[in-house]
Amino acid sequence: MSEPIIVSAADLHSHAHEIFRRYRPLTPLLKRDDGIYIAIRARDVEQLLTDPRTRQMETEIAETRGVVDGPLRDFLQYTMVLSNGIAHRQRRLPLARAFAHKFISDLRPRVRAIAEELIDARYETGEMDFIADFANWLPARVICHILGVPESDIPEFTRCVYSLSRAFSSTFTKEDVPDMQHAAGDLSAYVDDLLMDRRQRPREDFLTSYTLALDTSEKLSNVEAVVQMMTILLGGSDTTRSALAIQASLLLENRDQWEAVCGDPALIPAAVFECLRYEPFVGSVPRVTLDDIALDGWSLPRGQILSLSTLAAMRDPDVYSEPDRFDIRRSDLPRRHLVFGNGVHRCLGAALAKLELEEGLAALTRRLPSLELDGNPLVVRGGSGIRTVQGLRVRWACARA
Repeated sequence: MSEPIIVSAADLHSHAHEIFRRYRPLTPLLKRDDGIYIAIRARDVEQLLTDPRTRQMETEIAETRGVVDGPLRDFLQYTMVLSNGIAHRQRRLPLARAFAHKFISDLRPRVRAIAEELIDARYETGEMDFIADFANWLPARVICHILGVPESDIPEFTRCVYSLSRAFSSTFTKEDVPDMQHAAGDLSAYVDDLLMDRRQRPREDFLTSYTLALDTSEKLSNVEAVVQMMTILLGGSDTTRSALAIQASLLLENRDQWEAVCGDPALIPAAVFECLRYEPFVGSVPRVTLDDIALDGWSLPRGQILSLSTLAAMRDPDVYSEPDRFDIRRSDLPRRHLVFGNGVHRCLGAALAKLELEEGLAALTRRLPSLELDGNPLVVRGGSGIRTVQGLRVRWACARA
C-alpha cells in the first residue's frame, strides 16, 4: 500500500474541515508534513482511543521541538494528561473527588450566579468583548471556587495558562518554546507557593485537602503535585473559555436557533452538545502506536505519533446526518461526547465543562435575548490539540426604566 496522502500542518491549522471533508471518503489516514499520522474516520477514532495497541503520547513531540529540560519539560513529563499506566492513575486519583459528578452538580447555582454577575457588570453598556469580559472569567472564577484560589489571582494564572496551553497542540514550533518555558516557570512557582501556603496555613478548601492527601500517601513528588494543579488550572480555564466563545458565536450566526433556545431553555443541553460537535474546542487526541495497525486496508506502522481527529470524526457522514449542517435539534447527537475523549484518559472535568456551558448559555439567553454579533463571527483555528479563538464582540438592547 502506498503512503498516506500528505497534508501541511499550516493548511490544517486554517482549513481543517475542508481537508477532512475532501479526503475522508478516500482514506482513513492522512499524514502531516511533519510525519504525524491522522485518523479521520469516526469509527477508527473511537476504537483507537482505547485500543491497547496505542498509548497516550508522552513527550515525543516536545522532544522534536527541542524541549529537553526546564519547567516546560517538567510540565509535559509529569502531567496526568500525557501519562500512562500507574503514573497516570496516581496523578489523577487525588483530583477525582473535586470533579465527582455529585460535587459538580451541586455547583450549578454558584456557576449560574457567576454568569449573572459577569452579565451585570457589562449590562448597561449594551456591548462587550465576549472573550475578555465573559468567556475568560466564567471558568476561571469557577475553578478558583473549586480549588480555593483567590479570584484576584486570575489575571496572573490565566496569562500563563493561555501561553502554556499551546503545549497540548502538536503544531507548536521551536520559536514558541521560550515563551512557553517562561509561562511554565511562572505558573509552577505560583502553584508551588499555593501548596506551601496550605501546608503552613490550612483552610477548609480543596487545596488543603489535596496537600494533606499527598503528604499522607507520599506517592507523588512535589513536582508531580505542582504539575497536576497546573494542569487543572489550564484545563479548567482555557478549554472552556474557547468552548463558551464558540457556542455563543455559532448560535448567534444561526439566529433562528438562538431564538429557539431563548424561547425554550429545555433545548440548552442539546445546543451545548451540537456546538461541541460542530466546532469542538479540542481538535484531536495524541497517541503513539505500539504495534502495526491495519485500517481499512491501510497500514499504520508501530512507533508512530498518531493524532486521533475528533474534529474530523464529529463530522463523519457515516455517523451524523448532514454533518456540516448546524442543528441543535438533530436526533443523532452523541450521548457520551467524543470531544472529552474516552477510556482512562477521558477528561476529568467533562461534567464541569458541560455545566459551565449550560449555565453560561442559560444566563445569556435569559438576560440578553436580543444579543447579537457586533462585527464578524468568531475565528476558530487549529486542526489538533486545544484550538485557538479570537475576535468576538457582541451587543444587545438594554431594558431601561
